[in-house]
Amino acid sequence: MGKQLDCITVELKEFIEKQKIFFVGTAANDGRVNVSPKGTDSFRVIDKNNIVWLNLTGSGNETAAHLIKNNRMTIMFCAFEGKPMILRLYGTAKIFHKRDSGFQKYSNLFPKNAGSRQIIEMEVDLVQTSCGYAVPFMDFKEERSTLNSWAEKQGEHKIEEYWKTKNTKSIDGFDTKILGS
Repeated sequence: MGKQLDCITVELKEFIEKQKIFFVGTAANDGRVNVSPKGTDSFRVIDKNNIVWLNLTGSGNETAAHLIKNNRMTIMFCAFEGKPMILRLYGTAKIFHKRDSGFQKYSNLFPKNAGSRQIIEMEVDLVQTSCGYAVPFMDFKEERSTLNSWAEKQGEHKIEEYWKTKNTKSIDGFDTKILGS
């Protein structure tokens, strides 16, 4: 059944690369816990204990606000096709905005996306697998192009305006630092 490991194995890296969706969990010391689904080609395993993912513009910015307050993060993958499995990556993370050198360091790992907002780097300190026997089978049809099309149509200036109105504070009022300190 389940296992706990101290790193991402080659087999688990291959599993991650096949997944079409992952879930990110974060929380500040108080306020709400946030779980966000993430898709598109936005996740990379750097090495056995480090991952990065590209965070795209969305209606909220909870992950950024939480990581400023408390850098713990959990990422979960579920096998919706093939052999059942749930994979969780536990660790500490830091967030890089477009103005940060870390963003520049990793941005070339991902396809260009007009809605690119941040890159999250996570140091993985625990890897856990579990059976996934109750996870349903679901067939992947295709990626949604809606978010990328919207971002391209907005352009850089309108996206920054959107960030000002929708992405500077979490639902609990925590600063996301998307526009600077």
